[in-house]
Amino acid sequence: MNSGGAVSEILLVEDNPNDVELILHVFQWCNLADRIHVAWNGEEALDYLFGTGSYEGKPGMKPKVILLDLKLPKVDGLEVLRKIKGDSSTRSIPVVVFTSSREERDILDSYNLGVNSYIVKPVQFDQFANVIRDLGLYWQVINQPPVDNGTRKKAE
Repeated sequence: MNSGGAVSEILLVEDNPNDVELILHVFQWCNLADRIHVAWNGEEALDYLFGTGSYEGKPGMKPKVILLDLKLPKVDGLEVLRKIKGDSSTRSIPVVVFTSSREERDILDSYNLGVNSYIVKPVQFDQFANVIRDLGLYWQVINQPPVDNGTRKKAE
């Protein structure tokens, strides 16, 4: 359970229901996530982060880490990454691209846009589960994010 302090939420941006089910299962099995929010396309992810669209009137959410697929409906993952890293309120949120694409252009574009890590989804079930477990451990337990994820206003 999240008890004050830093947000412990993971935003999973993924349109494949099988991948979502497996990722959620592994995080539950590892007892790593207090809350995981799933966005099924890039537009929903941006609305969630910036308090727009179906999240209008709610403050934008600042998860501890974003797991982002690149091949998404509505708004692709590279455009989502561009908007996240281009906005001062979300720039410091770590983004891990977790995709099936091994295309050099996607890897290069992702790093040029400021991705924190690029991981190609393993095909085998056991390897997929192990990668998800390791991702969760690193971003939820080992990594030290900024105290306020970049949302505190600078003192004048």
